[in-house]
Amino acid sequence: MLSKEIIGIIGGTGPEGQGLALRLGLAGFPIIIGSRNPEKGTAAIEKLLSIAPDLSLSCKDNLSTAEQSDIVVISVPFEAHQPTLEAIKSHLVGKIVINVVVPLTFNKGTAYPVVLPEGSAAVQSQNLLPESKVISAFHNVAAPHLLTLSHSVDCDVIICGDDEQAKRKVCSLAEHIQGVKSIDGGPLSNAQFSEQLTALLINLNKIYKSHTMIRFTGLPA
Repeated sequence: MLSKEIIGIIGGTGPEGQGLALRLGLAGFPIIIGSRNPEKGTAAIEKLLSIAPDLSLSCKDNLSTAEQSDIVVISVPFEAHQPTLEAIKSHLVGKIVINVVVPLTFNKGTAYPVVLPEGSAAVQSQNLLPESKVISAFHNVAAPHLLTLSHSVDCDVIICGDDEQAKRKVCSLAEHIQGVKSIDGGPLSNAQFSEQLTALLINLNKIYKSHTMIRFTGLPA
């Protein structure tokens, strides 16, 4: 049953990783926060438990997190993306791997998407993990809203992947977060558009001093 599966979040000490840990933990999922730095991991757990004391949280190194989790979320900075996956690859065989990574660069405070030969970080990760089921999701969910329980996560989550069963499972997982609606974004090759949209949202946030998220209209209910 989905609600009993253990979710590991590699890069779980960053804002997005912590936010997903909080919201998915509130939905009843046991969470393992993966970190190379035990002190950062402990600090993240203390912070999250101060917000929601009943969460089921633990912190382990990245390898142990990958090994002991049923579903693994990759939420590391892009520069750590490839080496992180290569280090834990053997423990991700057959598993759903949710890629949240966005390749970005900044020039004079403006965010720009990094154009990759593969098209996206998600496709790059699938190439690095040929025996895993990589799904692209959660790129456009604002971490400050995830981490503030008084804020509704009023957001559509675009979910792309080539394994239809895994994609449906991640769609269901996303909708365990109150306020979230999952959107089937098609094959994993479409992940580049979701990743690139993040740059626009960051730039809008700068203009409007906000934490912008997205909603789609005109889609079937």
